[in-house]
Amino acid sequence: MHTTNKGWKRLLVGALGLFLAAAAQARGYDEIRKAGKIVIASEGQYAPFNHFENNKLTGFEIELAELVAKKMGLAVEWKALGFDALLAGLNQGRWDLVIASHGVTQERARAVTFTEPHYCSGGIVVSKNPALRAAKDLAGKSVAVQTGSSYMQQLSKLPGLKEVKNFPQDTDARTAMLSGRLDAWVTDRFVAKAAAKSQPAAGLQVGELIFVERIAAAVGKGNTPLAQAYNQALREVFADGSYAALSQRYFGEDVRCK
Repeated sequence: MHTTNKGWKRLLVGALGLFLAAAAQARGYDEIRKAGKIVIASEGQYAPFNHFENNKLTGFEIELAELVAKKMGLAVEWKALGFDALLAGLNQGRWDLVIASHGVTQERARAVTFTEPHYCSGGIVVSKNPALRAAKDLAGKSVAVQTGSSYMQQLSKLPGLKEVKNFPQDTDARTAMLSGRLDAWVTDRFVAKAAAKSQPAAGLQVGELIFVERIAAAVGKGNTPLAQAYNQALREVFADGSYAALSQRYFGEDVRCK
């Protein structure tokens, strides 16, 4: 189709209008409170934080968000989809909040508003080779990570890596390492421990942390009232002992940021 310059301008203005309209659909806290329901998105592929058991979305973050929403007086409608699409959907108004083990980074904070962190963790080296334990051991090696995770950025700071290959799901990265296609896998330390426990015959060697990060939920950029309401409810969950009980059940320790 041939289009004049004026026609192209009209198309561009129309496209911009659609984008702004989509962005404007993000619900504020008053609207959410009136509806009595918050729409929360997660991945569902990152055990023990968020995963499916018998077609039911569950995990530490799922249960935690349910506790927080209850404090807010809200029911939860869950959405599950690919990790790299989660934050983009916030500013399109597709859901109100995301909880999926996102590490707080400056780059992400330019696009979304983070809540206060609900746990602290970090990337850890996992391999079938017991000699690969620390960041220095990865020189000349190929490493698997998940697409859209902060691990890709962190690994880019390490000198001498042969290759960093990313995969749509963290479980895909683990499978690639186990199959011998790559030398190591970098993932969250609690994910690594859970994987080693669930696959004792796989010979997973869990090494050392290569960085530490604060993990938080996120809302649309500038949706401060919702973030503040969530933070207040999260503090109440911290204070009443329910967070500590949940954390002990999943990890045998309190994983909140010290």
